[in-house]
Amino acid sequence: MFVSRRRRATSPDRAQRGFSLIEVMVAVLILAIGLLGFALMQTMGIRFAESSNYRTQAINLAYDLLDQMRANRLLAAQYQNATFASGTAPAACAPPTGTVTIATRITDWQCRVRLALGDGASASVTYNNGQATVTINWDDQRWEANSARKTGTFNTGQVSLGTQL
Repeated sequence: MFVSRRRRATSPDRAQRGFSLIEVMVAVLILAIGLLGFALMQTMGIRFAESSNYRTQAINLAYDLLDQMRANRLLAAQYQNATFASGTAPAACAPPTGTVTIATRITDWQCRVRLALGDGASASVTYNNGQATVTINWDDQRWEANSARKTGTFNTGQVSLGTQL
């Protein structure tokens, strides 16, 4: 028995011989969207790392002032003068030399806070019945160009540390 096999005749127009321009454009579009997402993720990662760095610096500065108060417990109430508001002119930053007083230590500390956290930083220091509290605030949205978006819950960073002296 003879079985004939017929081949389908396909025209050369219908045979696929590679990618069409539309397929390539769709692939490039998908790749571009993925790369833009990756770039946005990197940008947000850098922003959060910067915010974490400011928080670490603020904690270290607050601990530093509390340690100074612990070292000088009899005059710890004088460290309440370390309180300052944002926008105040930064003091001349120079390490204390010669006879170091509480006032020079406070001036040095305020200067270090402004240098580390910016001119928008502020601090509040309280001392009551042996309980000392240091609160530091700073502008935590330095990357935001639109000033209307800088207001709200996350516009400032804040660290508050307290201890019993």
